[in-house]
Amino acid sequence: MDLISILFYGLPLFYLLFLIWKIIDRKRHQNCYILDYECHKPTDDRMLSTGFSGEIIRRNKHLGLNEYKFLLKAIVSSGIGEQTYAPRNVFYCRETCPTYEDGILEMEEFFHDSIDKVLKRNGISPNEIDVLVVNISMLTCMPSLAGRIINYYKMRKDIKVYNITGMGCSASLISINIVENIFKNEKNKVALMVTSESLSPNWYIGNNRSMILSNCLFRSGGCAVLLTNKMALKNKAMFQLKNLVRTHHGAKDEAYDSCIQKEDDQGHVGFHLDKTLPKAATKALIDNLKTIAPLILPVRELLRFAIVSLVRKMNWGSTKGGAKPVINFKTGVDHICLHTGGKAVIDGVGTNLNLSEYDLEPARMTLHRFGNTSASSLWYVLGYMEAKERLKKGDKVLMISFGAGFKCNSCLWEVLRDLGDGNVWKDCIDNYPPKNTANPFLEKFGWIQDEDPNTFCIPDDIVFP
Repeated sequence: MDLISILFYGLPLFYLLFLIWKIIDRKRHQNCYILDYECHKPTDDRMLSTGFSGEIIRRNKHLGLNEYKFLLKAIVSSGIGEQTYAPRNVFYCRETCPTYEDGILEMEEFFHDSIDKVLKRNGISPNEIDVLVVNISMLTCMPSLAGRIINYYKMRKDIKVYNITGMGCSASLISINIVENIFKNEKNKVALMVTSESLSPNWYIGNNRSMILSNCLFRSGGCAVLLTNKMALKNKAMFQLKNLVRTHHGAKDEAYDSCIQKEDDQGHVGFHLDKTLPKAATKALIDNLKTIAPLILPVRELLRFAIVSLVRKMNWGSTKGGAKPVINFKTGVDHICLHTGGKAVIDGVGTNLNLSEYDLEPARMTLHRFGNTSASSLWYVLGYMEAKERLKKGDKVLMISFGAGFKCNSCLWEVLRDLGDGNVWKDCIDNYPPKNTANPFLEKFGWIQDEDPNTFCIPDDIVFP
């Protein structure tokens, strides 16, 4: 009788405990961790100095005096230094006639460098990769770039593969979101996320100002990131994903057209950056932060902001023209990892979020050293923070990225251990931040300001620095 009572009352209790255990276990395995990442640093023979940029400008026969002035000014004021990298065909004077192989070789050079290093450093075989996500927005091939990686590394036949194009500078966090969703449904997985941009076939050779500006900002780079939800690897992980929010304003024509690839009047394909871009970026940023703020900020800061906003609204007549209340993201975030979209983007986000120069330093220095490397730029910024030994256990890192569409994506990472590896910055981190990032290039060409647009031609005997 006692045995029957135990079975009668005990089995439902054990079953309930089993269900609770399954829910807890499933929740534990839904976490998304970064094991490691490897940023690509191209070889020195691809280093693009300001002087060589001037030579590239001179080679463009479609430019007149005004365009030449515009580009010189854009290069000097871009915030980009002397050690960024460009695709090889530019150095071979073939930017006007890129081949299909130029784009493929540019990507394979990055793949073999970064993927090899991150797998070897972590003792992970290509056969252990369960998920592969590749995002290269402006190069599509058959087989896909993801397929090329699988073939080169002889990965498993049951690997989950995602090859993303057209998502622009915000594609990294879209890829992270894909991996996160897979981890929510499958246990004990290892994912490889590969992010870069192919510049070789996308160098603009026309004279449209809104399109030629991209040549001054975008540079070669890339990153390979290892992610996992294996509990056995948690102690080796660097970061844990806490929240991720994606905002897309593609339904708004102004936002959609603000950043778009198209042909100019002469049929040259390029990337158009419209004057409405800052406005589109601001609106997307605001909507994105409205969603993620309640998820990552303490209640006291949300209440403070709500009260200040309400008081200002009630006293609108007396406060009109005054400063708008700004939510303090630093109350819930220790570091801001910002996409290096350009000096104006960094300044704009800094102003909107009331960030200090210390907060913006990683983005500014990454722009100076590596330029805008599109979707991979976030990882160079993160690498700067790590090389400067800013990332301590328990710190929260907010990533913010923008992309064509128009998109603003953000996510919050928690640092799981003290970090201090030099990674891609190890040979130059002691030189950053430099005392002066001003570019003296324009001063050496002051004569151009006095030229007559009707008679101007670029001299063949210019000696570029």
